[in-house]
Amino acid sequence: MSRVAVLGGGRSSEHDVSLRSAAAVAAGLRAAGHEVVEVDLARDGGWATRDGAPVALTPGGGLLDCDVVFPVLHGPFGEDGTVQGLLDLLDVPYVGSPVLGSAVCMDKLVFKDLMVAAGVPQVAYEPVHARDWAADRDAVLARVQALGLPVWVKPSRLGSSVGIAPARTPEEIAPAIEDALRHDARVIVEASATGVEAETAVLGSGDAPTVSEIGQIVLTSTDPDAWYDYEAKYTPGGMELRIPAPISPTARARVQELAARAFTLACCDGLARADFFVDGEEVLLNELNTLPGFTATSAYGKLWESSGVAYPDLVSRLVALALERHERERTQEF
Repeated sequence: MSRVAVLGGGRSSEHDVSLRSAAAVAAGLRAAGHEVVEVDLARDGGWATRDGAPVALTPGGGLLDCDVVFPVLHGPFGEDGTVQGLLDLLDVPYVGSPVLGSAVCMDKLVFKDLMVAAGVPQVAYEPVHARDWAADRDAVLARVQALGLPVWVKPSRLGSSVGIAPARTPEEIAPAIEDALRHDARVIVEASATGVEAETAVLGSGDAPTVSEIGQIVLTSTDPDAWYDYEAKYTPGGMELRIPAPISPTARARVQELAARAFTLACCDGLARADFFVDGEEVLLNELNTLPGFTATSAYGKLWESSGVAYPDLVSRLVALALERHERERTQEF
């Protein structure tokens, strides 16, 4: 068994969710027999062990004599390649995608442009840059309104539905863009999609991933305008994950095929959650999340549990994958 440093918290708006996810991962690793060292990343960027001792980082020096690091960090400064680059400099194995895969999947516009180049089906979208919005917002609004209504306005580089808003009327588009621009200078506006909102979990190396059973996201709210926002994701009882999703065998196979393909195209490794819209036989990829939530209400663990992989076995397998990748990379010449 391994000595594992579990990183939780971080500088992003998803700090509190990350702490909850990290606590669940730490418990799962202990149940699997690993030694766990919990490291809290403060909002101001400081690192400390659970007893409050500050953590000193030395390039090439590893981290707290741990064999591997499990970064359970959501959003900027944790899921976007920054921490992954730091861990590379420390020369310590870590769970999850490397710098490139993390950065690509964190940036919705870059990810979707990559999928377009590869011919992966997605919902239609338009980019909005702060400079273009400031220079000629009428031209931007004309492009966005061509997508039809409603549209979904999102910061390009945030997660957990932070800064996202639906615009159901033309009058709601500009305020939604303004709000998203508070979080990111680059915004994506997506057309609406119909059908089942489905998720599946990916596990394994970048060139040979395994895909779990597929679940359907069902909101428990009776509000007809409800959507899968931050509260629905992280409030117990806010959503129900129905496994297996009520889709056809053909659509099921297509979801799993596209999940594995997107995982490889985006240079992911270890894990990701893939989100889709399924309407009959039409399957549209929404996004990949390289460090999905690991809380009690999170989909990633539930999807693997339904596929026969218990939570302690899941986190233990992720640790093994991280060690295997690090060993492979050490054979390469730079």
